[in-house]
Amino acid sequence: MIKIEISEKINEVCPSIALGCIQGSVKVEDINEGLWQTILKTCGEISEAMEVADIAKSKNIKDGRSVYRSLGVDPTRYRLSSESLLRRAIKGKDLYQVNNVVDINNLISIKSMYPICLYDADKIDDTIYFTVGEAGDTYEGIGRGAFNVENFPVFADNNNGKFGSTTSDSEKTMITKETQEILMILVSFNGDEALEAYVKESVELLKKYADGEALTYHIIKK
Repeated sequence: MIKIEISEKINEVCPSIALGCIQGSVKVEDINEGLWQTILKTCGEISEAMEVADIAKSKNIKDGRSVYRSLGVDPTRYRLSSESLLRRAIKGKDLYQVNNVVDINNLISIKSMYPICLYDADKIDDTIYFTVGEAGDTYEGIGRGAFNVENFPVFADNNNGKFGSTTSDSEKTMITKETQEILMILVSFNGDEALEAYVKESVELLKKYADGEALTYHIIKK
């Protein structure tokens, strides 16, 4: 399994950081109708139960915003990926339909309110680092063009440099139809108390809707 190290830079700002990591083989498809109906049902339930003003009260969102502010990032301008998805659901907008694996990622993110980072495991090194972006760190964000990740919580390796963050991942390590093995990382800014349950749910969804095999998972803390 790919080794993930949490840097002192991120740990100093958020000592309670925890990562729920899943790795294994999947089959990427454009759409899974059963999965999509589950997503629509979940979004409908969220839209009925929550208002936009409730987002800031969610512990997972609130704690993530606090870390962003501590790092010097405005969380109302650069939102956690989970918050962006949640806002769409609450406003009655469908989530973007990408492929079955990304759709699973997004479903768990709106349910858990954790930002979730998703990578093609064959495109990254055997060791990656969760750290803080430095001046000049940029990459092509998925669907957003050049993205400056200075001061953001980011993932990096020796081959790609910075390649993902809790706001937007990069195109160079994203999931495509050719992807055979994934690394999914649920990022918690407040410990692992509720993390494992969502990691296990992710594994079950990957098995059910993406023919997931040899899926292993573990929780990483500093």
